[in-house]
Amino acid sequence: MKKAFLLSIILSSMSFTYLAEAQVGLSFNINIGIQPAWGPTGYDHVDYYYFPDIDAYYNVPKKQYIYLNSNHWVFANSLPYKYSGFDPYRRYKVVINRPTPYKDGDMYRNKYAGFSGGRGPHQESIRDSKDEKYKNHPGNNGNNGHKGKNENKQNKKNGKGY
Repeated sequence: MKKAFLLSIILSSMSFTYLAEAQVGLSFNINIGIQPAWGPTGYDHVDYYYFPDIDAYYNVPKKQYIYLNSNHWVFANSLPYKYSGFDPYRRYKVVINRPTPYKDGDMYRNKYAGFSGGRGPHQESIRDSKDEKYKNHPGNNGNNGHKGKNENKQNKKNGKGY
């Protein structure tokens, strides 16, 4: 009786551990739905984006920008006014999947210095993707970010204006 009870406890704890690992693995590996619409396509999981143009980061899970101000890292929901002309849809973004990349700022700054000023390779944004994996992304509004020419003309005729 004691052996059967002990065996059931061991099996229960093993299955719980397996389920917990599976859930952690799943939440870590896929976060497409929380990536911003300006994020580049092709990544199932992103922790941070680095913007070489402004030497700043974006924390995807926390939806926070991280930038230097007087040699101190600032964590904010939006960029300061001095970056108001920065357009993440048009600028190169580096995907970083490691904790606190801003602590290695010099390394990223040096490695991606040549990607600022629009010199990085073109990146299709999630908003503009026609890929099926992004069709339900909040930034696509259910149409993969595109309206065909005929659809736009038809909507104007119908007075929908979008």
